[in-house]
Amino acid sequence: QVQLVESGGGLVQAGGSLRLSCAASGRIFSNFHMGWFRQAPGKEREFVTAINWSDGRTIYTDSVKGRFTISRDNAKNTVYLQMNSLKTEDTAVYYCAADRILATLVRGRTNNIDYWGKGTLVTVSS
Repeated sequence: QVQLVESGGGLVQAGGSLRLSCAASGRIFSNFHMGWFRQAPGKEREFVTAINWSDGRTIYTDSVKGRFTISRDNAKNTVYLQMNSLKTEDTAVYYCAADRILATLVRGRTNNIDYWGKGTLVTVSS
């Protein structure tokens, strides 16, 4: 069992930055690929980014490329999402996710993902 706890959400003006953290506990963190998803009001949960546990390779959805950066610290069992140049359309609840199969994260197969955090709200004001 893996427990994921997100933090770092809040209210920020457009153009600003936030850094989200996801602390993992339980089973061996380093065996899992990690990702971030988000869900805006009235919309489905969507894939944002993921990081490969073994080689650190990262994948981003097009709308956040060049603005968001995912990273992980296996020693601290923590994954981060640095969000810069935030836009109002980035407003959503952001969820941390873990899965043993990277494609499950990248393809947004939300029903098949092994573990989820409870989410942290990011609100970007204009």
